[in-house]
Amino acid sequence: MTDLRQVFDDLVRFETILWGAVDGRLQDECGIGLASLNGMLVIDATPLCRVHDIARAIAITVGGASQAVDRLESAGLCARRANPSDRRSSIVELTPKGVELLRVAAPVFDRELDRLLRAPLPGTALTHMADALSTLRRSAATQAVSSAAGGASKRS
Repeated sequence: MTDLRQVFDDLVRFETILWGAVDGRLQDECGIGLASLNGMLVIDATPLCRVHDIARAIAITVGGASQAVDRLESAGLCARRANPSDRRSSIVELTPKGVELLRVAAPVFDRELDRLLRAPLPGTALTHMADALSTLRRSAATQAVSSAAGGASKRS
């Protein structure tokens, strides 16, 4: 039988090692951290991106995403503009400086992922791991929503 505690430890420790290695490489070569790059990648990939979209994509709170956007904005990497279809929210866009940094940093990110994920896993192992992680992430998100809904009804 698979030791789930060991699976948990391996998954969490690997994530810590992976994040540290990628973050360090990005800092050294591009002067940007992985957390900032993550936000920029979401902004770049999401038409009419809102803070809520960033929070959902990265699985963080809206408050955390808003603070991340504040930091990117302070660094001149993104800008907010009024959302024409919803005055309560803003659209977040990369600035020309942000677009240029993303152009330089994305290949560094991709090379590190290739080195740390693709290189050590033979053949279809990476595909199987990606499928399993995607399934686990969807399941956890569904369970979190169900738990939150159940908690809300208990408080009522």
